[in-house]
This record gives sequence, structure tokens and C-alpha cells, in this order.
Amino acid sequence: GQISYIQFAAFQRRVPIKKKIFQKLTVQLSLNATSPNSWLKIILDDEDMPQKWYNLIPDLSKPPPPALNPKTHEPLIPEDLISLFPEELIKQEASQMRYIDIPQEVLQVYKYWRPTPLFRAVRLEKMLGTPARIYYKYEGVSPAGSHKPNTAVPQAWYNAKSGVKKLVTETGAGQWGSALAFACSLFDLQCEVWQVRASYDQKPYRKIMMETWGAKVHPSPSSLTKAGRAILDEDPNSSGSLGIAISEAVEMALRDTDTKYSLGSVLNHVLMHQTIIGEECIKQMEIIGEKPDIIIGCTGGGSNFAGLAFPFIREKLAGNMNPTIRAVEPTACPSLTKGVYVYDYADKAGMTPLLKMHSLGHDFIPDPIHAGGLRYHGMAPLISHIYNLGLMEAIAIPQIECFQGALQFARTEGLIPAPEPTHAIAAAIREALHCRETGEQVVILIALCGHGHFDLSSYKKYLEGQMIDQEYSEEKIKSAMDSIP
Repeated sequence: GQISYIQFAAFQRRVPIKKKIFQKLTVQLSLNATSPNSWLKIILDDEDMPQKWYNLIPDLSKPPPPALNPKTHEPLIPEDLISLFPEELIKQEASQMRYIDIPQEVLQVYKYWRPTPLFRAVRLEKMLGTPARIYYKYEGVSPAGSHKPNTAVPQAWYNAKSGVKKLVTETGAGQWGSALAFACSLFDLQCEVWQVRASYDQKPYRKIMMETWGAKVHPSPSSLTKAGRAILDEDPNSSGSLGIAISEAVEMALRDTDTKYSLGSVLNHVLMHQTIIGEECIKQMEIIGEKPDIIIGCTGGGSNFAGLAFPFIREKLAGNMNPTIRAVEPTACPSLTKGVYVYDYADKAGMTPLLKMHSLGHDFIPDPIHAGGLRYHGMAPLISHIYNLGLMEAIAIPQIECFQGALQFARTEGLIPAPEPTHAIAAAIREALHCRETGEQVVILIALCGHGHFDLSSYKKYLEGQMIDQEYSEEKIKSAMDSIP
């Protein structure tokens, strides 16, 4: 119980031990550690990293509604998307295969940071006085500091392989833009990013990070596009939205045959790339003999949540476990809890396909909350579909409660979370405190999708008492719904 994990790992390298025995011993060492400061980390070897992405669609009792052509309102055909995406990603978007092989070139890049660790939040549990066991799958170890490179790397690779010279995209908080800039730098692609104005001003170091990897970054709305100019004519001080930034990026992609568009969330192939998170996590929990009773993740467009939850939904449908799966969104942008399940555009200008999703209306411009990555008017169609099928639930939490939870987490676990996953942390704390009252030993699993090192201005506002909660009013809902086709 006294030997450290690092000491034992060094010993194992000198004296070969069968891998499964080694994994059990290292976990047991952490569990049996007598120090009050002990904590648990479950890691996988490189060879245990999943080799395939998982596609949830074939396992569902009912297929999701198709995306529609924005002009004809007929189901999309591959030719409708060829001006935006390379052929391989279009195939993945419509795939009915349960698993798709991860290309070796992508796996080699993944190995820079994957497999990612699964931690048990022992100190947080102790501080809360809860019998619940809290685990978090941490994606902040990637070069960009979040889960976003899990899809940025394959998207950049498929585009480079097809002869594309440049990728354009939107970003909210800057995590997706940073990830795509990083991925483009690996495959000699140009990268141009439209960042939502509110986050562009709040998080200047994200812009510098993107530029360091070679990207060109513009605040959105901008004067460079027809879509951006239209917004600025209405409101020169617009804080922007992901819907507006998507319109600008799509418009630029359609101008040049050597340029394609890249999306960091919402679409099926993006969510599928993220399932490597949940596939790893299932293996990690098997090592310690745990099964989650509740899985919690934040949702904006849905990629982080889907990445962790979808493989567990597969296991739930197969009868291997029965966790509650809970999405958490901001009260200022509650697409699942207050939106309407309807066909709507993915962007402000109505240039994208029509997607069947829970939407607040594509005209919706959210208040400039600090979780910039969650400021999107719609939810991923596949997440909307499984929510509609009753396979998951959703709640909304205001940002002050989220930052309260973030400080409790940072002051016990040491990691400063990005504003987005603070929603999952706040929901987990609610659950853990409920267990303190009931005495239930519930296993809680959190998707901790990134660190908050570039979000310290948001923490500053909270610490100085300047943060306010934003609610999405019924008047805003009615107004935004009027724009839905």
C-alpha cells in the first residue's frame, strides 16, 4: 500500500509481468493506499486503444429522420454535400455499419495523447461527504486541451487525402478552432476560423493558440461575408452565435473548389469519431470492476456527450448494464429542455441542410455566457433522436451553480475545468449530495471534456462576484420559433 504507482510502473518495465495482472495490481495499489492523499487513476496501454469508431444508428429500434436539402426539402443525397465535405466523410455520415476502422495514420496521431486517463474523484467525494463514487474521463490531455482533436485529426486527414488545400470552420469558445488548427498543421492544410464575437473578446489566448498553429482567425459576425454583413447591418455590436459563424464558414467554403468546410459537432460522423472516449472508458471501468449507475455530460452541439455516452448506450441496449444517461445544458441555451423537435437549419443564414433536431430557432442569438462552446441553437440530430426515444434525459443548470461546482472540483481534484464541463460537474455534485441524504453508493461517471486554462477570465468574473445567471425567456422562444421553416 505504500509503494507509488510510478515506482511500480518503473519496476514493471524492468521485470515483465502479464498485462492484466499488472493492471489489477496497479489499481489495487491505488485502492489500498493508506495515505489520506491517495487517489485513483486508471490508464490503458497503447495497444488497448480502440481501433474502430462506433456507430450507434444500426443498434437503434428506429432510424433517425434524414437530413433534408434546404432548397427542395427532399432527403439529402451525397451529391448535395460534395461541395462541403470529402467523399469518405459523406459516406460516414450516412453509414449503416456498426463499426468503422480508424485509419493507421489517425491512430498514430491519437497516440500523442490517447488513451486518456479515467480518474476517481476521491478528494471531491470526501469533501462532499458522499457515499457515491465519482469518476471522470479526462480529455484535457490532448494538445488542444479538449476532446475536439478526436474528430479534427480524422477530418483533416480525410480532406488532405482527397486533395483539399484549405479547411474553414466556426468556433465558439475556441476549443474546436484550436483543435482544427492543430490538425491542419499536421497535414499541411490551410485553416481559417470564424470565432463567435463574444468568445473572441472573452478568450484572446485561444485566438493566439490557433494562430500559433497557423490558422487565420476572424471574429464573427465579420464584414468578409454576406451573412456577416447582414448581421452587422442589423446590430453593429452583435455578440454573434455559432449559427452565424457557421453561415460565414459555409459561405467561404462554397466560394473555392480547393476549400472544404469542417464541423466540430452536431453531425453523425463527428459524433462517431468521439466514441473512442466511451470505448476506452468501458475498458477502464472493466479493469476496476465498476459499472456506472449514472453518466453525465454537458451538451451544446453534443459531440463530447455522445463520445462518452454512445458506447454505454450500446451496452445498455444489449442488457449488459442499465445506467441513467443525463445531458446537462445551460439555462441560457436549453435546446433539449425547452427547444422544439423540428426540422431547422444548422446555421443562421439557412445555407445548411435542414436537420431534425431540438432547436431554439436558427435566428436565436444566445446571451454571452462563459460556456461559449454550448451557445448553439440546436442539438445534434442523433442525440435529439435518442432523447425522443427515451434513451436519455436532460436538465439545464445556471452558470453560477456550475462555477461553484468548478471551484469545489478544482480545490479538491486540482484540475481547472473548462466552463462547458462545469455543467456536468454541477449535476454530478447534485447527485452526490442526494446520495449523502439517501446513503446510496451510486457510481457516477462524468465527461470532463477539457481544461479551463484559457478561460481564467471567466473564473475571475465569478471570483469577483460579477457573474450573473442568464435565463432563456418564453418571449425569446416564441420569437425564435417564428423563423423555423
